[in-house]
Amino acid sequence: MGIFEAVVQGIVQGLTEFLPVSSSGHLLLSQHILGVKENNLFFDVMLHLGTLIAVLAVYYKLVIKLIVAFFEIIKDIFTGNFRWNNLKDEKRMVVMLIIGLMPLFLLFLPIPGTGSNIKDLAEKLSNQSSIILVGISLLITSILLSVGISKTKNGVGKYSKHSYKKQGKKSFNVLDSICVGFTQCIAAIFPGISRSGSTLSVGLMRGIDRQAALDYSFILGIPSIMAAALLELKEFSESSAGTNIEIMPIIIGIIVSAVVGFMAIVLFKWLLATDKMNIFVIYTLVVGTLSVIIGIIEMINGVNVFTGIPL
Repeated sequence: MGIFEAVVQGIVQGLTEFLPVSSSGHLLLSQHILGVKENNLFFDVMLHLGTLIAVLAVYYKLVIKLIVAFFEIIKDIFTGNFRWNNLKDEKRMVVMLIIGLMPLFLLFLPIPGTGSNIKDLAEKLSNQSSIILVGISLLITSILLSVGISKTKNGVGKYSKHSYKKQGKKSFNVLDSICVGFTQCIAAIFPGISRSGSTLSVGLMRGIDRQAALDYSFILGIPSIMAAALLELKEFSESSAGTNIEIMPIIIGIIVSAVVGFMAIVLFKWLLATDKMNIFVIYTLVVGTLSVIIGIIEMINGVNVFTGIPL
């Protein structure tokens, strides 16, 4: 992989990991357009590292508080002082994050009669030469965003001098966390369904305050990104004996994805706070529709319309 491809994929990963447009879907689209055929697991791991740096840079204060709260919960359990009904602030968020992460274990359930698990299915879907599935998944993202945003529009005084916003719950309960966690699991299977967009939308559908839902979605993504990176690194180490690694594209990819990812989070938070999320509904609708149309044309002709390479 050259420097140009590393920069492009670093930008794509940094933007789409946090903006509600699907990083996996856009990485597949960018590779499809550029004609990148090789599945560079190690490079993908490094791009995830860059986005992990970005989210930690934005949320480091909250992450530190949550780590402290986690160990306080452990202490409370061993000293007999843990009380479910008395959970407050960061301690409650830690528990709800743990509950929200539990559905991810569904990815390791075996699929009867196939000898593989759900995670293997996700990898097969990501390795398809057709971009039709990505397009359909982006359309699903558009629908989820539209429904989630509509929940926050109720109660907004559009023409009044002092607009008001419908305020939701400031914290998650068990059912909220399970719903968001299950949605994250679905997003991990289908490239094109945005993790951040779908989890945010489900949080809004559950009546959570928009900023609380966004913060939960981003923090929930930290262990998810780490787990994905570790799994990819494990697969790379098992299948890359004697593989030559180009250092410069990797370094550039990490830096680009980290910087762009940081700016994407800041942009996302601002767009959500200022009721400008419809831009993502329109964007995913347009890109999803075009992907389906182009995918059908390629299926008929049997070649990549961007590169002319046979599918």
